[in-house]
Amino acid sequence: MSPKNIKSHNNSKDSCFMDFAKYSSLNVLGMLGLSGYILADTFFISKSLGTNGLAALNLAIPIYSFISGIGLMIGMGAGTKFSIQKSRQNQKNSNRIFTNAVYLTAIFSVLLFLSGLFLSESIVRVLRADENLFSMTKTYIQVLLLFAPAFLTNNLLICFVRNDGAPQLSMAAMLGGSVSNIILDYIFIFPLQMGMFGAVLATALAPIISILILSPHFIKKKNNFHFARCKFSAEFAAGFFSSGLPSLITEMSSGIVMIIFNNIILSLQGNTGVAAYGIIANLSLVVIAVYTGIAQGIQPIISSNFGAGNTKKIQSILKYALTTMLLLSAFIYTGIFFKASSIASIFNSECNQLLQAIAVQGLKLYFIACPFVGFNIIISIYFTSTDYAKPAHIISFLRGFLLIIPMVFFLSKLFGITGVWLSFPATEFLVMLLGTSFYIVNQQKKKKKNTEIESSR
Repeated sequence: MSPKNIKSHNNSKDSCFMDFAKYSSLNVLGMLGLSGYILADTFFISKSLGTNGLAALNLAIPIYSFISGIGLMIGMGAGTKFSIQKSRQNQKNSNRIFTNAVYLTAIFSVLLFLSGLFLSESIVRVLRADENLFSMTKTYIQVLLLFAPAFLTNNLLICFVRNDGAPQLSMAAMLGGSVSNIILDYIFIFPLQMGMFGAVLATALAPIISILILSPHFIKKKNNFHFARCKFSAEFAAGFFSSGLPSLITEMSSGIVMIIFNNIILSLQGNTGVAAYGIIANLSLVVIAVYTGIAQGIQPIISSNFGAGNTKKIQSILKYALTTMLLLSAFIYTGIFFKASSIASIFNSECNQLLQAIAVQGLKLYFIACPFVGFNIIISIYFTSTDYAKPAHIISFLRGFLLIIPMVFFLSKLFGITGVWLSFPATEFLVMLLGTSFYIVNQQKKKKKNTEIESSR
């Protein structure tokens, strides 16, 4: 390789790493902001409403996961398609993608809003909230559903703005929403004494503030996507669903797993056990947000390079993402393992010894899953960003439904509450092995195809 080529190669590597560092760091910060919505509620509710408040919040959180999952499915799915078309300079299709994403967001917004009006009480009964938790759980769920249009719109715009070359603004919107939530949580819960309603109202107003932060991108006409006159396309919607399904399953599986875990833990440890799981589950949302931030950060880069046919840069970005994930996983688990007691006590305002003991054990066992979860989230986004969604769908379904559910029932029967905590890392580890095999087979197929093309020339 000549000195000129070496220099060009090094510059390419530097540029590749800088793109990764820019997009991923901003998205990790932004996703931490989004996950802060619920974590702030957990902290303030634990201080004001104690164990019952924590248990009620934990019963309601799956609904937030469902709303967030739908928003990310549309946003990530449409954003991926938009990024590919943008790299190919197809403005017409880019606008049609955005328009159909708006249509789909409106449809789900109406359905969720109506669910909040008419089905909140039925949902709470399905979640098995007892008389001590019923009213608080219903309040939280109903307000979340009524504000679902704001959550969905925010997720959609954040994804499009990020794919439109403005990751800083996307990050600022997510962080701005989170900071406003924390401030409003304190004001509504303590000075105004609004209890559970105050906590969920603060959460519901956060996406509205986030949308306002994003608005300059449109007011100043910096956006490369516009609303176009076109009919709703089932083909586009199916494409969004296919590309966005891993994001949907990642979020929705969190909600489904929480519902199942809550029911099993209720039978093993009662409301105190559910409250302890609330601490673990909400911290898990923050940890998963870190990995999701890395994955969402690499998505625009991989999608645009896939559209341009730049396979070497795609592999470099994936390598940077997985290396960063492993380093962060080691840091996160070390901190949780040695500080488990301190973490649990932050949310244990009543100094409940049973709550403390259950939470500490759970923290140490549950988060063994860190590197496995990180790998599964990143590899799923890699597959969908390269327009090869099938492996991502299989990974997502196994993590979200097909493996975790029988695993938690089986291990809880054998080991009780310890089995509940171990079911999560066991599931993620097995799925990681499958994801690795998918990646290896995919690379071998590409290598064989390239060899055949070279030999035919």
